[in-house]
Amino acid sequence: MSRIGNRVLTVPENVTVTVDGNVVTVKGPKGELSTEINENINIEVNGNELTVTRKNDNFKNFHGTTNANIKNMIIGVTEGYERKLEIIGVGYRFQQKGSNLVVNAGYSHPVEVEVPAGLKIEVQSNTELTISGIDKCLVGEFAANIRKIRQPEPYKGKGIRYKDEVVRRKEGKKAA
Repeated sequence: MSRIGNRVLTVPENVTVTVDGNVVTVKGPKGELSTEINENINIEVNGNELTVTRKNDNFKNFHGTTNANIKNMIIGVTEGYERKLEIIGVGYRFQQKGSNLVVNAGYSHPVEVEVPAGLKIEVQSNTELTISGIDKCLVGEFAANIRKIRQPEPYKGKGIRYKDEVVRRKEGKKAA
């Protein structure tokens, strides 16, 4: 039995959820998101409550995932999501250049990354970056791609990391 799939979602007053065949659309004050669901999953909207059910037990894995995705969409159009990154290292920095992000991370050349549509980046200082948007998957994936440019290394801790990430440090070589 899927506990996450069986939970009843409460839809806020300023959010509308519409189901058209296999497409669920959520509209709110920050924007609109839509996703396609499996045809064996049923979604019922009763007033301000949303219930996700499945037709048979062969689709248990889609049941909880669909419920979680719809909840993330509701949170996204009301509050939004954000991910904070920081860069540590001598000469390492973030720069916003138009709609692109320029990352200097110790390579012989700066790495230029195009910001996807629907996301907003904000460079607080040379070493801090905030990625925000309404789509949780898009925010997380873009943050992971930025982090992938130079992952934090365990000896000096240099690299790009999430703001709340803890990097375990190693001791290194010892003198004889």
